Amino acid sequence: MDVLDRKILACLKENARVNATDIGARVELSTSAVIERIRKMETSGLIRQYTVLLDQSQLDQELTAFIYVRLEHPKFNEPFIAGVRAMNAVTECYYVAGEYDFLLKVVTTRGNTLETVLTEIKSIPGVSLTRTNVVLSTSKQELCLLPEEPNL
Repeated sequence: MDVLDRKILACLKENARVNATDIGARVELSTSAVIERIRKMETSGLIRQYTVLLDQSQLDQELTAFIYVRLEHPKFNEPFIAGVRAMNAVTECYYVAGEYDFLLKVVTTRGNTLETVLTEIKSIPGVSLTRTNVVLSTSKQELCLLPEEPNL
Protein backbone atom coordinates (compact mmCIF):
# COMPACT_ATOMS: atom_id res chain seq x y z
CA MET A 1 0.00 0.00 0.00
CA ASP A 2 1.35 3.36 -0.97
CA VAL A 3 0.36 6.99 -0.56
CA LEU A 4 -1.98 6.87 -3.57
CA ASP A 5 -3.86 3.87 -2.16
CA ARG A 6 -4.29 5.73 1.13
CA LYS A 7 -5.64 8.78 -0.74
CA ILE A 8 -8.08 6.58 -2.67
CA LEU A 9 -9.24 4.99 0.58
CA ALA A 10 -9.73 8.44 2.10
CA CYS A 11 -11.98 9.38 -0.82
CA LEU A 12 -13.99 6.17 -0.45
CA LYS A 13 -14.27 6.63 3.30
CA GLU A 14 -15.70 10.09 2.78
CA ASN A 15 -18.19 8.81 0.17
CA ALA A 16 -18.18 5.18 -0.97
CA ARG A 17 -20.34 6.13 -3.97
CA VAL A 18 -17.80 8.56 -5.46
CA ASN A 19 -16.85 7.49 -8.97
CA ALA A 20 -13.36 6.62 -10.13
CA THR A 21 -13.14 9.68 -12.35
CA ASP A 22 -13.70 12.02 -9.40
CA ILE A 23 -11.22 10.08 -7.29
CA GLY A 24 -8.69 10.24 -10.10
CA ALA A 25 -9.04 14.00 -10.31
CA ARG A 26 -8.47 14.32 -6.56
CA VAL A 27 -5.45 12.01 -6.38
CA GLU A 28 -4.05 12.87 -9.83
CA LEU A 29 -4.43 9.42 -11.41
CA SER A 30 -6.24 8.19 -14.48
CA THR A 31 -9.67 6.66 -14.04
CA SER A 32 -8.40 3.25 -15.16
CA ALA A 33 -5.52 3.37 -12.65
CA VAL A 34 -7.96 4.21 -9.84
CA ILE A 35 -10.27 1.35 -10.86
CA GLU A 36 -7.33 -1.07 -10.95
CA ARG A 37 -6.09 0.00 -7.51
CA ILE A 38 -9.58 -0.30 -6.00
CA ARG A 39 -10.01 -3.72 -7.61
CA LYS A 40 -6.68 -4.88 -6.09
CA MET A 41 -7.73 -3.65 -2.64
CA GLU A 42 -11.06 -5.48 -2.99
CA THR A 43 -9.41 -8.68 -4.23
CA SER A 44 -6.88 -8.66 -1.39
CA GLY A 45 -9.70 -8.29 1.13
CA LEU A 46 -8.54 -4.89 2.37
CA ILE A 47 -11.86 -3.41 1.18
CA ARG A 48 -14.41 -5.86 2.58
CA GLN A 49 -17.64 -4.11 1.66
CA TYR A 50 -19.38 -0.87 0.86
CA THR A 51 -22.23 0.17 3.11
CA VAL A 52 -24.57 2.97 4.06
CA LEU A 53 -24.65 4.95 7.30
CA LEU A 54 -28.22 5.68 8.39
CA ASP A 55 -29.45 8.48 10.62
CA GLN A 56 -30.91 6.31 13.39
CA SER A 57 -33.00 9.17 14.79
CA GLN A 58 -35.00 9.33 11.54
CA LEU A 59 -35.80 5.64 12.04
CA ASP A 60 -36.92 6.20 15.64
CA GLN A 61 -33.82 4.33 16.83
CA GLU A 62 -32.43 7.01 19.10
CA LEU A 63 -31.33 5.00 22.14
CA THR A 64 -27.86 3.44 22.06
CA ALA A 65 -26.49 1.37 24.91
CA PHE A 66 -23.40 -0.70 25.59
CA ILE A 67 -24.03 -3.86 27.54
CA TYR A 68 -21.25 -5.79 29.23
CA VAL A 69 -22.05 -9.49 29.65
CA ARG A 70 -20.40 -12.09 31.87
CA LEU A 71 -20.96 -15.77 31.19
CA GLU A 72 -20.77 -18.57 33.75
CA HIS A 73 -18.35 -20.62 31.66
CA PRO A 74 -16.68 -20.47 28.23
CA LYS A 75 -18.82 -23.43 27.11
CA PHE A 76 -21.66 -20.91 26.78
CA ASN A 77 -19.74 -18.65 24.33
CA GLU A 78 -21.04 -20.19 21.08
CA PRO A 79 -24.71 -20.38 22.15
CA PHE A 80 -24.46 -16.80 23.44
CA ILE A 81 -22.98 -15.57 20.14
CA ALA A 82 -25.71 -17.38 18.20
CA GLY A 83 -28.34 -15.78 20.43
CA VAL A 84 -27.12 -12.21 19.99
CA ARG A 85 -26.61 -12.66 16.23
CA ALA A 86 -30.34 -13.33 16.01
CA MET A 87 -31.22 -10.09 17.82
CA ASN A 88 -31.74 -7.13 15.45
CA ALA A 89 -31.14 -4.54 18.18
CA VAL A 90 -27.61 -5.87 18.82
CA THR A 91 -25.51 -4.12 16.19
CA GLU A 92 -22.05 -5.16 17.43
CA CYS A 93 -20.72 -7.97 19.62
CA TYR A 94 -17.14 -8.16 20.90
CA TYR A 95 -15.46 -10.94 22.87
CA VAL A 96 -13.32 -9.02 25.36
CA ALA A 97 -10.71 -9.58 28.06
CA GLY A 98 -11.27 -8.33 31.58
CA GLU A 99 -14.09 -8.43 34.08
CA TYR A 100 -16.72 -9.27 31.44
CA ASP A 101 -16.71 -11.68 28.50
CA PHE A 102 -18.65 -9.75 25.85
CA LEU A 103 -19.43 -6.15 25.00
CA LEU A 104 -22.60 -5.50 22.99
CA LYS A 105 -23.72 -2.36 21.23
CA VAL A 106 -27.50 -2.09 21.19
CA VAL A 107 -29.55 0.44 19.21
CA THR A 108 -33.23 0.68 19.98
CA THR A 109 -36.19 3.04 20.20
CA ARG A 110 -36.61 3.82 23.89
CA GLY A 111 -36.10 2.63 27.45
CA ASN A 112 -38.86 0.03 27.51
CA THR A 113 -37.51 -1.49 24.29
CA LEU A 114 -34.04 -1.63 25.84
CA GLU A 115 -35.60 -3.40 28.81
CA THR A 116 -37.01 -6.05 26.45
CA VAL A 117 -33.60 -6.50 24.81
CA LEU A 118 -31.92 -6.82 28.22
CA THR A 119 -34.45 -9.45 29.29
CA GLU A 120 -33.78 -11.38 26.10
CA ILE A 121 -30.00 -11.19 26.65
CA LYS A 122 -30.33 -12.29 30.27
CA SER A 123 -32.44 -15.26 29.20
CA ILE A 124 -29.65 -16.69 27.03
CA PRO A 125 -28.23 -19.76 28.83
CA GLY A 126 -25.01 -19.04 30.69
CA VAL A 127 -25.47 -15.29 31.18
CA SER A 128 -24.60 -14.57 34.80
CA LEU A 129 -24.23 -10.78 34.92
CA THR A 130 -24.82 -7.72 32.76
CA ARG A 131 -23.90 -4.05 33.11
CA THR A 132 -25.51 -1.43 30.89
CA ASN A 133 -24.29 2.03 29.92
CA VAL A 134 -26.70 4.27 28.02
CA VAL A 135 -25.20 6.70 25.50
CA LEU A 136 -26.17 10.33 26.11
CA SER A 137 -24.47 11.71 22.99
CA THR A 138 -21.91 10.68 20.40
CA SER A 139 -18.91 12.95 19.88
CA LYS A 140 -17.08 10.78 17.37
CA GLN A 141 -18.06 7.79 15.27
CA GLU A 142 -15.64 6.30 12.78
CA LEU A 143 -16.67 3.27 10.78
CA CYS A 144 -13.12 2.45 9.75
CA LEU A 145 -9.59 3.67 10.34
CA LEU A 146 -7.39 4.60 7.45
CA PRO A 147 -3.90 3.14 7.46
CA GLU A 148 -1.23 5.46 8.73
CA GLU A 149 1.79 6.35 6.64
CA PRO A 150 4.81 4.33 7.72
CA ASN A 151 7.45 6.15 9.74
CA LEU A 152 10.58 6.62 7.68
